[in-house]
Amino acid sequence: MRILVVNPNTTAAMTDKIGAAAAAAASSGTEIVAVNPDFGPPSIEGYFDEAFSVPGLIDAICKARGIDAYVIACFDDTGLDAARCITDAPVIGIGEAAFHMATLLAGRFSVVTTLPRSVPAIEHNLARYGLASRCARVRAANVPVLNLEAVGSDAHQRISDEIRLAIRDDRAEAIVLGCAGMADLASALSHAHDVPVLDGVVCAVKLAESLVALGLKTSKSGGYAMPRAKRYSGGFARFSPAGNNDRASDGELAPPATNGT
Repeated sequence: MRILVVNPNTTAAMTDKIGAAAAAAASSGTEIVAVNPDFGPPSIEGYFDEAFSVPGLIDAICKARGIDAYVIACFDDTGLDAARCITDAPVIGIGEAAFHMATLLAGRFSVVTTLPRSVPAIEHNLARYGLASRCARVRAANVPVLNLEAVGSDAHQRISDEIRLAIRDDRAEAIVLGCAGMADLASALSHAHDVPVLDGVVCAVKLAESLVALGLKTSKSGGYAMPRAKRYSGGFARFSPAGNNDRASDGELAPPATNGT
């Protein structure tokens, strides 16, 4: 099977790291294709960046061909609902995936994310997914996302220090890392703190593989129905949905083609 992992920001170095983590977790018969948009914000830190990253995310998904499942590699689950509307293949957000995995391993978990401005969005998602009662606290390590890529940054130590506080003060039994840019840290941090430390990229890849193996697809009977065909205006004209057709005319955005189509 082929899984498209989309980093919704434009930082290629982060995409490479995310893709490597996804490929390492994938089964031998799974091909990981990691991409990022060529337009949008270089990092997603709060609601404003999130809004401007969604068009690039949708564009990346619709350009893909022969994909069995999609992973959105932003912990805020940026554009997740919109992405599920344009394909019947499974679309997994790394935040939702990590939350669910954590509940299978621990009675209560804490999330360690980057900046305080990201905390409200994560708390909102936990409530929406019905998992707020399982999360002891959402913590911020005060690490800008791009610092995760900077040589000589103290980001790793800051995250580790916050995990220590979560275990001591929150009585957290597991830790969820709240940023795709932390994908390479989970194993070392789990070993250092002797609790499960979950990276959402890995969790999402394994869930995506499972859904594909079971032959399950995204429901089209309600809110995730394909967009109705209509013409968008101005700079968004090229995002005009083609509706239920798999072929688009000029100025319309076609849904992605899945394997075998």
